[in-house]
Amino acid sequence: MDERPSVDFPDGFLWGAATAAYQIEGAVAEGGRGPSVWDDYSHTPGRTANGDTGDVACDHYHRLESDVALMAELGLRSYRFSISWSRVLPEGRGRVNAEGLAFYHRLTELLLAHDIVPNATLFHWDLPSALEATGGFRNRDTAKWFSDYAALMVRELGDRVSMWATFNEPWCYAYLGHAAAMHAPGLTDDAAAVAVAHHELLAHGLGVEAMRAERSDLELGIVLNPSGIVAEGSPAAPEDSIRSIDGLHNRWWFDGVLNGAYPADVLDDLGPLGAVIEPGDMEQIVQPIDWMGINYYFEILVRGLPADGSARALRQYPTVASIAESPTRPVHTDMGWPITPEGFTAFLQRLHREYPDLPPIYITENGAAYDDPVVDGRCADPRRIDYLDRHLRALRDAIDSGVDVRGYYQWSLFDNFEWALGFDKRFGIVHVDFDTLERTPKDSAHWYRDVIKANALPARAG
Repeated sequence: MDERPSVDFPDGFLWGAATAAYQIEGAVAEGGRGPSVWDDYSHTPGRTANGDTGDVACDHYHRLESDVALMAELGLRSYRFSISWSRVLPEGRGRVNAEGLAFYHRLTELLLAHDIVPNATLFHWDLPSALEATGGFRNRDTAKWFSDYAALMVRELGDRVSMWATFNEPWCYAYLGHAAAMHAPGLTDDAAAVAVAHHELLAHGLGVEAMRAERSDLELGIVLNPSGIVAEGSPAAPEDSIRSIDGLHNRWWFDGVLNGAYPADVLDDLGPLGAVIEPGDMEQIVQPIDWMGINYYFEILVRGLPADGSARALRQYPTVASIAESPTRPVHTDMGWPITPEGFTAFLQRLHREYPDLPPIYITENGAAYDDPVVDGRCADPRRIDYLDRHLRALRDAIDSGVDVRGYYQWSLFDNFEWALGFDKRFGIVHVDFDTLERTPKDSAHWYRDVIKANALPARAG
């Protein structure tokens, strides 16, 4: 058994938790909100586990005051939330919904009243259905409509919200949603996935420019979800396939945002699919940003495609046909994800090494799904505490090696609607009974509260 000593974090380190609008808000047909692609996807038979939808989710829309009070009780210094584009612009553009804006004004005021720093994300996958009807992010015009939406939100909230992210995990929306059909809008179209991947970054660049035109005192960033790609299992994964996956999953996004150029080898892999990139686009994308959000959960473990047909190729990587996921390790989360805190340290060090102009980093998501019951008013979740402890120690190792990390947001504050997996997977440090909607802080919530208060991890027997 390993002994883990106590670990301090830098002064001023920002501690928080994160959520996303469609996963917690509910009230999808209330207050003038328009439908989104996730409403459409979740209401399509066979798309989500148990036919679950976000119609009610955690009912955060109606429980805003008590939920923010709970955040304060748990000692959160910051709260990362996303804005439902279709709640404020029901058609995605044009007519503004005052009632939807009022909800986010109220959320902002409540957070500030409890000394909690608001951190707003503009796009967490819930594109307005009206824009999807015109081609969604396959349509280049959506990038401009996004920038209009970004400017609107800064005009409304920018006097009180200084931290903004344009996009959350654009890789997921592009490739899980358009190449693998695992997420909304549910397409299997490689050309569409590449177009969306590019237009999301174009929208990011236009959005940053529009937001800065409204206010010069904002801290603007984007949230990416990188992972190391590791060969494990048999048959062995070809090195060239690992390179290609790394290009689509990691380098496309960092090189585009920070260097203003996509990796040449990735463009070679894409061939004609890269024709969506127009002159001047990369100059628009490479806007200066103030911070980089990193969501980390696990290293991606891959092997070669078995000849016996026992595994499928990874449809979300259209440039690679010969790769499959490695079998699940004995120790993993309820998602089947391997637990690889060493990969957390390694990837942060890689970013620090490969991108000299990397801005300060915030860890905007990190957490684990475990299904632990409430018994006599208590939800004991020791596996989640161990997962968080290991990853926070790995994060401290990265900081000690010179990586500039300014804060950490645990995913997620609440058990919620976990996209296509419905309510089966629980990431929250607060248990939600989806029949009664009762909230019960788990042991991990109390542990995290103590970590925040001490700005340190306690000593722990591993």
